[in-house]
Amino acid sequence: MTVPELQQRYEEEFREPIRSHSREHLVRRILWRVQANREGDLSERARRRAIEIADDADIRLGPPRRRPQQMTETVTLDRGGTLSPGVILRRDYRGRTLVVRVVREGFEFDGEIFPSLSAVANRITGSHWSGARFFGLTKGRSS
Repeated sequence: MTVPELQQRYEEEFREPIRSHSREHLVRRILWRVQANREGDLSERARRRAIEIADDADIRLGPPRRRPQQMTETVTLDRGGTLSPGVILRRDYRGRTLVVRVVREGFEFDGEIFPSLSAVANRITGSHWSGARFFGLTKGRSS
């Protein structure tokens, strides 16, 4: 079924409108409702807890707005992640607070531009480091 057909079927079957335009979500929602009607819905306790969780959540009803083109330019990390220019990275290391600024050309540290965050970490420590790990951007130890 197409998305409009699924939406229509949902509204006919359950007598309420649905705003979703995601085919996968519509199919899951229909299957869940059929199962709930057949086997019983959530307990009252579970329903109250779900409402509490939903009340605390920031729920987005639509996709995020696109940022202007100049805001979406990114600097690529060594293993494929990206950071936007203007991001500031801070790390305390051996009694010194290190500050690295992401710039369009790479990473600025102590007035010098480095092509990678690993190059910055190497300059600081004198040994090879994953820059992302050194600055705490990935899982693992950074000390």
